[in-house]
Amino acid sequence: MGAGPPLLQQTIPSHFDSIVSQHGSNIAVISRSQATKLTYRELDERSNALAHGLQALGVRKGDRVAVSLGNGWEFAVATYAVWKLGGVLVPLNPAFNTKQVVSALNHLQAAYLMIGTETHLPFKPPRENITLLEDIIGNLNQKEIQSEAVPSLRNVILVNNSEDERSKQEISFPCTTPFNTLLNSFSNSRTQPVIPSSPLHKDDIINIQFTSGTTSTPKAACLTHHSILNNGHSIGARMGLLPTDIVCCPPPLFHCFGCILGYMATATHGSTILFPSPAFSPTATLLSIQEFHATALYGVATMFIAELDLLQSGLVQNTGFSHLRTGIAAGSSVPKALMEKLHQELNLTGLTICYGMTETSPVSCMTTPDDPMAKRLDSVGRVLPHVSAKIVAPGAPERILPVGEKGELAVAGYLVMKHYYDDPVRTEEVLIRDEEDGKVWMLTGDEACMDEEGYVKITGRIKDLIIRGGENIHPLEVENCIFGMGRRVSEVSVVGISDERYGEVVAAFVVPGRGVTVGLDDREGAAASSSASSTSVESQIDKDSALSIGGEEVTVLTKQQIKDHVRNTLSAHLVPKYVFWVGEYPKTASGKIQKFRLREMGEEWLGLRGRGGK
Repeated sequence: MGAGPPLLQQTIPSHFDSIVSQHGSNIAVISRSQATKLTYRELDERSNALAHGLQALGVRKGDRVAVSLGNGWEFAVATYAVWKLGGVLVPLNPAFNTKQVVSALNHLQAAYLMIGTETHLPFKPPRENITLLEDIIGNLNQKEIQSEAVPSLRNVILVNNSEDERSKQEISFPCTTPFNTLLNSFSNSRTQPVIPSSPLHKDDIINIQFTSGTTSTPKAACLTHHSILNNGHSIGARMGLLPTDIVCCPPPLFHCFGCILGYMATATHGSTILFPSPAFSPTATLLSIQEFHATALYGVATMFIAELDLLQSGLVQNTGFSHLRTGIAAGSSVPKALMEKLHQELNLTGLTICYGMTETSPVSCMTTPDDPMAKRLDSVGRVLPHVSAKIVAPGAPERILPVGEKGELAVAGYLVMKHYYDDPVRTEEVLIRDEEDGKVWMLTGDEACMDEEGYVKITGRIKDLIIRGGENIHPLEVENCIFGMGRRVSEVSVVGISDERYGEVVAAFVVPGRGVTVGLDDREGAAASSSASSTSVESQIDKDSALSIGGEEVTVLTKQQIKDHVRNTLSAHLVPKYVFWVGEYPKTASGKIQKFRLREMGEEWLGLRGRGGK
């Protein structure tokens, strides 16, 4: 078990009070897109006012309050307001369609929904949400909500987040409550304490997070004051956060990364959280760092790649990053080439790597800024304080495997969720109680090994393991190999695809680097060998990796190059049988690649075009 100072025993509102007392004049939240800054005292007062307003609407301890908003000050205020009342915050992905919102609200029997008039999505125009509300509620001009789709729904708080200047005036309907009106109506109560309907306890459930769903239907993990508060505090401590730090947080607040690694890590240390934009924008992220002198940056690999690509394009000047020193990379491993670029281009010399899952509040393992580079590249660090970890045999969790042997990672401690909401069957599948000491272990579903020093290395999802002719292949090994081809490869994801002979074979989905051209006979939909002239050109490309077209040298990437690189670097059985060019991946809200969707896409393409055509 990781050693450390005693666990915090307060509820989140109680601890927040102490932070406001100590750091009330510090900036708590910066929302660049809204040109808004809130000190800890202002955040406390606004959340008090909103809490009094929500209480007047009927919110009581234990009520599920769903929030569907992008990154902005309203989400921050709503979070603390709900928690001060003892309500259960249910963050929803703003990209959810009507069916998904209805399903989530009904599953949790949510009584309240806070939603923006628009949904802001990465790299896409805003989507208006009034139509979605009409689908859920029906006639918005009725005096009270009577929703056939969601019978439990009693009130909708509407946040006017429209980017259209013509829509800046308050938008309201008879059956909805305008957010700003509610906030302003109770502004006189902003310094008055919030008294919940019944006393709060550290073990109360106050956050229900839907899992990302990279492999299956999302589940609803129930987290407590105790688990979230202490996890955030430990994360900030391991990063070395100080009250003077400004943490740039582009990951979404409806995910644990934004909410807990963001809010709780910064708030427990009196630091500042900086939201560049409502949804991820590499441009806004880089400009935010420059403008506000951010000292830390959060992200997943795909976000970092987009930011580095933007710098390479010259659209954002490669200056103003000297204040950066640390941050968190999560969601997947960071290949050596990417880590080196982050050090060189963004000064992230103290970047930490963390591992976790929604069910563990979320982080269980994390490197430190001072860990050797080899450990930050090859592991996800060691367990956080008061967390236990072990490697067990897949399918036989009672059997603990020795140091260095691969198996399923299991973790235990304060951070483990209470259960999946209203889902005892799936809860029992992952929560295993030790009969000897009563400790509850979470089976992560991730394959891992642990070295003598306690560093944990994630080698892949057990469900993602490719079994080719009875031999286990780890996608991560092949992915790291292909990514090592340099700037010709922007992103790569490897999955197993059904094969009559071997059962499964390796398939690589590759996003070519910026400005890179794929082989002439190698483009989407073209046959593998379309003509003698193409084959001749392809041979030259494979040899030199460049081709002169119209007097200009063009960097070219071919499927054969990728296969040869894997064959020469690793071994023949790891060579992808199929290589697919893709412009982007299907991803979860937090940026994780949905490999099950890639598998479906690949098999669909092969079925439509024949096994020799891809």
